Amino acid sequence: MPTGKKGKKRNRWIVVIAIVLVLGVGAFIAGKSKANGSAGGPTNVKATKGTIVEKALAVGTIEPENQVSIKSRVSGVVKKLFVDVGSYVHAGEPLLEVKPDPTPVELADAKRQLELAQVDFDNVRKEKERQGLLHQRSLISDQDFENTQKAYRESELRVKIAREKLELMQSGAVTIDNTKIESIIYAPIDGYVLTRAVEVGDPVTPLTSYQEGTVLMKMANMSTLVFKGTVDEIDVGKLREGMPAELRIGALPGDTIHGRLSKIWLQAEKKENASVFPIEISISNLKKVTLRAGYSANADIIIRKKSGILYIPERVVTFRNDSSFVRIPLADNRSEDRAIKTGLSDAINIEVVSGLQEGEKVLEKPVAKIN
Repeated sequence: MPTGKKGKKRNRWIVVIAIVLVLGVGAFIAGKSKANGSAGGPTNVKATKGTIVEKALAVGTIEPENQVSIKSRVSGVVKKLFVDVGSYVHAGEPLLEVKPDPTPVELADAKRQLELAQVDFDNVRKEKERQGLLHQRSLISDQDFENTQKAYRESELRVKIAREKLELMQSGAVTIDNTKIESIIYAPIDGYVLTRAVEVGDPVTPLTSYQEGTVLMKMANMSTLVFKGTVDEIDVGKLREGMPAELRIGALPGDTIHGRLSKIWLQAEKKENASVFPIEISISNLKKVTLRAGYSANADIIIRKKSGILYIPERVVTFRNDSSFVRIPLADNRSEDRAIKTGLSDAINIEVVSGLQEGEKVLEKPVAKIN
């Protein structure tokens, strides 16, 4: 029996302690509710001072300002590579060599064309000599002799063209009017080799007036980089060239790159059934950051910025008939609507120009019940 009385007494103490804990937690929750609003009622926020930035988002990549595609004017196959991707080269240094690789038919045709041109030239040369003698004897007119001289020069030029074509096919190098044409391709600029699209033995299509030719390499001077991206058509009307921008690079999460909006396209593009406008941002101050071509990036283009202004969350503002209202808590769990004048918004916070004081409380909107 004594043991049973002690057990009942201990159980009563446990119940008492549990009740005290429940009451304490309830009091704490009630206190928090009163601090943010009436008990069981909506919470509130305070009007505070700070900075609001209106900005437009652009999505794109980091690219060199000027990128050069290396092509060949000679057809054939890649014989030798002098540089690799990532190499820095100066203008005039060799990049690769293209070995002419004519088909047997092309080579035979070039040889026969030279022979035919030479036969025609020999005939025209003999005719010129004969006409010269006749002209000295005044047996033909000056006009006839001039036509013969013209035909001689044209035939001589055809022989030269045929010989240069054959020489280029066989050796890959020829000099035309003090201009050396050869199968070694040299760097046109100082810069880095960004990409290489060919290997030794790959065929090369030459650049001509009727075909683009094979892109062998791409080069760029990485000292001048730009951000190339697009903005939504909703924001493009607010943008002006020269606006500051902040770039966030996916591969460099801890760094913010600064730049200025330099170009806004006049023509929109369709992207995933939406109209977007291409833009370009010039990048500055890259001494401490190493950027690579092709980095994905987002750019915040600063449209307007205000510091030291009074603001509240835009979600607590009700807009009716071109007017703005907030609900102010009063004593005895009452509240009232108050008209305010709003200003700059960043879609999260909105500036309060008049109607509220710093530290004044504003009620949150009640949460709609789901039936």
